[in-house]
Amino acid sequence: MARKKKGREISGILVIDKPAGVTSNGVLQQVKRLYNAAKAGHTGALDPIATGVLPICLGEATKFSQRLLDSDKRYTTRVQLGESRTTADIEGDVLETAAVPELTEDAKQAVLAQCKGEITQVPPMYSALKHEGKKLYELAREGKDFDIQSKARQVSIHKLELLGFGSDWLELDVTCSKGTYIRSLAEDVAKGLGTLGHVAVLRRLGAGPYQADMMITMEELQAMRDADAFSEMDNRLLPTYTALESMPIIQVTLAQAQDLLHGRAIQAAEAVDNPPQSTGLGPQAQVQLRLFHEGQDHLIGVAEYQADGTVQPKRLLKVDGINPSND
Repeated sequence: MARKKKGREISGILVIDKPAGVTSNGVLQQVKRLYNAAKAGHTGALDPIATGVLPICLGEATKFSQRLLDSDKRYTTRVQLGESRTTADIEGDVLETAAVPELTEDAKQAVLAQCKGEITQVPPMYSALKHEGKKLYELAREGKDFDIQSKARQVSIHKLELLGFGSDWLELDVTCSKGTYIRSLAEDVAKGLGTLGHVAVLRRLGAGPYQADMMITMEELQAMRDADAFSEMDNRLLPTYTALESMPIIQVTLAQAQDLLHGRAIQAAEAVDNPPQSTGLGPQAQVQLRLFHEGQDHLIGVAEYQADGTVQPKRLLKVDGINPSND
């Protein structure tokens, strides 16, 4: 007999303004407790020193957390020049110091231009990447040698703008692809400027479709919980479909929804309203779609439009008591 899950079966996405000094998992566990949620997950960890946008998925929304993990991110960061540190941020021990040259505006802009676009990045040794089952920061703490260059990867820096500067610091606005380490970027920028550097302040302003103006603080959430304002808390949850906003929409009837939820494909041409053809997809297209129940504002899940004109279920949610085949 299956064991009953503890907590409420509540679904949605909460955009937390993560405070500095706590882990992303720590925030996740607090949110799960405050909502008494049966299931919760976050969409990619922020460093403990970082603040800002941390989407927390509750319930069925956790099925799309990987998509958010793969999305672009936006940060502002202050790079302290003149020192390198073990962790590449303010929390590490000083490794080395170097003079900071006088920098012209042209020199700063030239270095930033070199760091934009598709670049090869070497992650910091103090990271959660794994080698033979152990996290790199564990190897670093144990003092074990490891060729960090072997973990080099391709990332995309879509935007890298100078917001401000002083004699020994720069403030940057960065939009980047998944897998980008701002700490490594800070070190590379400093090196390009002829000195050393590390991240002193890091704040995330965007993660996929979730932006800073959607955030709620942990203090605000706790105050609602203390006041037993459960409906207000629930109203702060964004619908699960917001995680998929870039996908075309297709609406289906209840009968079609039942077919899809049981793993059976349907004909796209028979879909109710906004079939793939009207989204501009060609007959040979293969693209993922958001599925909505006809006339209702709730998500059924994600399907894939095939070149043969069928819609195949891919990742589905529980709807009206019907358990999807992938659940």
